[in-house]
Amino acid sequence: MKKLALLGSTGSIGTQTLEIVRANKDIKITALTAAKNIDLLEAQIREFHPELACAFEPEAAAELAARVADTDTKILSGMDGLTAAASQTDADIVLTAMVGMVGIRPTLAAIEAGKDIALANKETLVTAGHLVIEAAARRGIRIFPVDSEHSAIFQCLQGNEGNIIDKILLTCSGGPFRGLTLNQMRDKTPADALKHPSWSMGSKITIDSATLANKGLEVMEATWLFGVSPDQIQVVVHPGSIIHSMVQFEDGAVMGQLGTPDMKIPIQYALYYPQRLPLDGERLDLFRLGRLIFEKPDFENFPALRLAFEAARAGGTTPTVFNAANEWSVARFLRGEIGFTCIADNIGRAMAEIKSRRNPSLEDILEAEAQTYALLENR
Repeated sequence: MKKLALLGSTGSIGTQTLEIVRANKDIKITALTAAKNIDLLEAQIREFHPELACAFEPEAAAELAARVADTDTKILSGMDGLTAAASQTDADIVLTAMVGMVGIRPTLAAIEAGKDIALANKETLVTAGHLVIEAAARRGIRIFPVDSEHSAIFQCLQGNEGNIIDKILLTCSGGPFRGLTLNQMRDKTPADALKHPSWSMGSKITIDSATLANKGLEVMEATWLFGVSPDQIQVVVHPGSIIHSMVQFEDGAVMGQLGTPDMKIPIQYALYYPQRLPLDGERLDLFRLGRLIFEKPDFENFPALRLAFEAARAGGTTPTVFNAANEWSVARFLRGEIGFTCIADNIGRAMAEIKSRRNPSLEDILEAEAQTYALLENR
C-alpha cells in the first residue's frame, strides 16, 4: 500500500486527491495539512486517520486539537508542523498542494527525508528551483508534476528519454478576459475574474489565470522541470483546454496530451506513475468537439506574461520578486483594495526597483520576498 502525505488537503487539488484515494482504496494517508479550514480538516482526519495533521495558523491548530482529542492524530502548527508532515518517516510520496512560497521548506524537507514529490505547488520551483532540483538529484528523488500542463509535457516525454526537446508548447485557456484590452479590464471585479471558462480552481490561481500570471509562473516552473530555457517555451492560447500541452522534438515531431479539463488525471498519474488506473469522468469526444482553436498570446494587454518571461530570463531572485508581487497584489485585489490591472503594474514596479541576486540561498529568496512586500506596502 502506498503511503501519502498530503500538504494542502482542503484546497481544490487536495480534495480531488482524496477523492482518488477514496476510489482506489490502496493509499494510506499519513499526514494532512491545511492553512485554517479546520472544519474540513477535522472531517478528513476522522475519515482518513492520519498519524499527524497540521493547521498552519496556531489558533486554528489549538481549536482543531481540542476537536479531535478523541482520535490518535497528533496536531501540529506552523512551518515546523508542515516540515514534520512532509518528512514523516512512513510516507512514500508527498503531494504538495499548498499555495505560495510556504511550500519551499516542506518540499526541501521531504526531499532530504527521501520522499518522492508530487508537485502541485509551482511557486516552490519558480522561486527556489535551483535548490529543489539540485537536492532531488543529489538524493535520487523523483518529482512528478501535477499541474495539468506540466503533467502533459511529462507524459509526452515518456518513451522519449535521450531525445532532445526543441520546444515546449505550453497551452493556455486565455482566461475569462481573453480578447479584452487593458482599458476594458480596468474595472473588472473579483467576481468577474473568478469566472474561469474551463477549470474549477481556487481563487488565487483563478485570478492568476485571468492576468496570465499563472501561465508565466508555469513557464518558469517548466524551465526547471524539463531543463529548457525560457526561449524554448512557446505559450499557445487554446481556449478549449483540450490539448494540455505539447512537446516538439528536434526532428520536428510534435507530441501532445489531450483530454477533458479534469485535474484528477494528472493527480492520479503522479500518484501511480507509471501505471494508468481506471478513472471515472467525462471522456473526450472529438466528433462533438469538432475543431481546436489556437491563438498567439497577447503580451501587450496581458503584461504579466511578458514580465514572467523577463523574470525567467533574468533568473536569480527576480522570479521571487515576480511571485511575491503577484501574491501581494492578488490578495489585495480579492479584497477589493486595488484594481485588476494594478496586479501587473505592481509586478513590473517591483521587478524594476528590487535588485536581483544571483545563485540565491534560501535566506536570499525569503529576503527578496520580504523586500517585495515592504516595497508594495509602502507604495
